[in-house]
Amino acid sequence: MKNQLVELIGKISAGCMRDEDIERIADEAAQAYADPAAFLAANPDINYDDSFPIALGEWIVVGSLPDTVLFQADSYQDLFGQIVDSFDKSVPFNFKPKQLAKVEPLTALNRIQVQMGSMNKEAGGYVLMNFSQLLDDELQLVLVGGNDLPRVLELCAEVGIAAAPSLEALRVAVHV
Repeated sequence: MKNQLVELIGKISAGCMRDEDIERIADEAAQAYADPAAFLAANPDINYDDSFPIALGEWIVVGSLPDTVLFQADSYQDLFGQIVDSFDKSVPFNFKPKQLAKVEPLTALNRIQVQMGSMNKEAGGYVLMNFSQLLDDELQLVLVGGNDLPRVLELCAEVGIAAAPSLEALRVAVHV
């Protein structure tokens, strides 16, 4: 499982994390998945109990990702602001987060996805992907290179982390 976690974290962090950090997180998460009781006994500072809706290993992954990789917000305006802030100031964006303030969720997410899909062409653009179970925020997602999306979804399924392309998931939810 550690190798799958290394690959998954490496793909969702897209150069935002050092290899040593990816290895450490994957190692800790693999231990937590394998033997949660032993991991918690060895790491009493971990704030986790059985009432959490996700496995301890997943908790380790989600809790260890920096805010330049895992974006958590209660509105699409705030979410896009975090995404913009995670990029170098020289990266051009076609609109500003405040322009999403009075827009319906599906329209806002579509605008963000179109903007992100037009970037990083060699990676197939960026795809916004819902990642793990929501914990404290309305939105929780990562950016994945379009070319990596099928493999990232496969890895998430293999390690048991819920994941789906954000725009597709919202379209399904709106039309239910």
